[in-house]
Order: sequence, then C-alpha cells, then structure tokens
Amino acid sequence: MGRYVLRRAGQGLFVLWAAFTISFFVLYLLPSDPAALMASGGGEADQVDPALLDALRAQYGLDRPVLVQYADALWHALRLDFGTSYASGAPATQLVLEALPETLRLTAAALVLAVVAGAGIAIASTFPRAAWLRHALASLPPLGVALPPFWLGLLLLQWFSFQLPLFPAIGNQGAISLVLPAITLAVPASAALAQVLARSLRGTLGEPYVETARAKGASRARVHFGHALRNAAIPALTVLGVVVGGLLGGTVVTETVFSRAGLGRLTVTSVDEQDIPVVQAVVVLSALVFVVVTLVVDLLYPLLDPRIDARQKAVAA
Repeated sequence: MGRYVLRRAGQGLFVLWAAFTISFFVLYLLPSDPAALMASGGGEADQVDPALLDALRAQYGLDRPVLVQYADALWHALRLDFGTSYASGAPATQLVLEALPETLRLTAAALVLAVVAGAGIAIASTFPRAAWLRHALASLPPLGVALPPFWLGLLLLQWFSFQLPLFPAIGNQGAISLVLPAITLAVPASAALAQVLARSLRGTLGEPYVETARAKGASRARVHFGHALRNAAIPALTVLGVVVGGLLGGTVVTETVFSRAGLGRLTVTSVDEQDIPVVQAVVVLSALVFVVVTLVVDLLYPLLDPRIDARQKAVAA
C-alpha cells in the first residue's frame, strides 16, 4: 500500500509540474507586454516612457531569456512563491490563499448537495417497481447535465432573490448566501454522479450474488442497500474526483454570476488584467487541491472492495 501511495504521489507531482509548465508557456505566448500593462494601468501603452518599461522589465525579470524565466519561476514555485501581482504588488500566493477559503466552502457545500442528490436520484430511478416512475426519474440526470451553469444561476437569482427575496443576490453574507451558488454548482455535478451510479446499480442488480440474495428471501430494500449499493458505488467514487475538479472550475462562472469573492472571481479578474503570477498561482494551487482529492479517493477504494487493496499491493510489489 505504501509503494502504491508513493507511486500515486509521484504521478501527482508530475501533474503539478505539467500544470505549471503549460500555464507558464501559454501565458508567455499571449500577445501582450506585462510591463506595458503595469506602466499604463490598463490605458494606452504607446504613451508610456520607454525607460519606465525597461525598468519594469528588469524589476520583474521579463528581460531575461524565456528558459531562464521558466527555470527561475519553477524554482520559486517549489516553495509556493509565484512572485508578486502585477496589478496590486501583493504576493500572488497570498492573494490566492486569501480567496481560497471562500471557494473551498462553496465547493464543499456543492459537493455535499451533489452527492446527496446524485445518490438519491440514482437509487430512486432503480428502486421503484413502477417502470414509468423509474423511466421518469432516469430522465432527470441528462437534463441536469445539459443545463448551462450561468443560465441556471441567473434563473435562481431571478426567482429566489428578486421575485421571492429569500436569499441574498450577491456577495458573501454567511451560510445563507451559499445556498444559490451551491445549487448552481451541484446540479450538473449531481446529474453526472446520478448517471454513473444508476448505470452501475442496474448492472450490479443483475449479478449472481444479488440473485442469490433474492432467492434466499432478502427484501427489496436489503438487496438494494445491503448488497448492490456498496459495489455499485465504486465507479461513482471514481467520477467523484473528476466532479471535484469540475466544481472548482465551475466557481469561475458561479462566483462571477453571484459576485462572490473567491478563487473563481480572482481568476477572471487576473486573466482580464493579464496578471500572470496570480493566474499561475491559481492554476497550480487548484491542481494541488485536485491531486490531493484524487489521492484520497484512491485510498477509499479498498474500504468499498478489499479486493482492490490486494490488487494494489500486487502492482506495487
């Protein structure tokens, strides 16, 4: 097990390096001059003093060869130092860490809603005896996946903030302000989980050991919850790691729609201002969260199926 964890940790480090490298060169290739943006304050770069531009390029190391810039940035990134923000002058890591807690709260709330709703829909679409009810419930996940998050967010704002003023329309105003953004994020995530879990449940319910349980007189609920659900949850657990990444990415749209201060909104602002250090910090730290979540998900597999632990040990050996 220890070797397996080390191997997965090594793969995670490769993902972090790839995220940093790709983001660095993509941002470097943008047709803009960060020094000109800083000097002009977003205005006309043609009117900036060339001496000031040269001084800014030297100050931020932008006058060095690109590979030297990359090596220096990578060395500092290993210590979670992504430089200073071009827009505010504050450390980029500090800006991201200040925005991260609000985004993690929103993501956690959305994840809980997604898991509860996704599992509920999957079970409800396979448990009833009435075929029409199972088919009706099975049609909900594709609808949830198809809904654009920005449209759903605006719709929830219109209904529950303006027409029925039950929730705050914008901002971070405690737990109640999490409800609408969390629902906006959770709907497509719960739909994806429901699709995978329902498909897995239908397959598991036809397995020989389930048929044996039925033949021994086990109740319908006992078959579903005592025998089928645990094994059917393994594919859904695999999708869960991807869902968390989707939730983090979805905060870019959701926090913008609901005007919430967080990582998503910081990303939009930094991209708009071409604040490269902050964008890189967001990309790498978001990738770090994703890597940690996927590693935790991998470690949960043996709890659902001990045979997976045996296979992991065999591979590690």
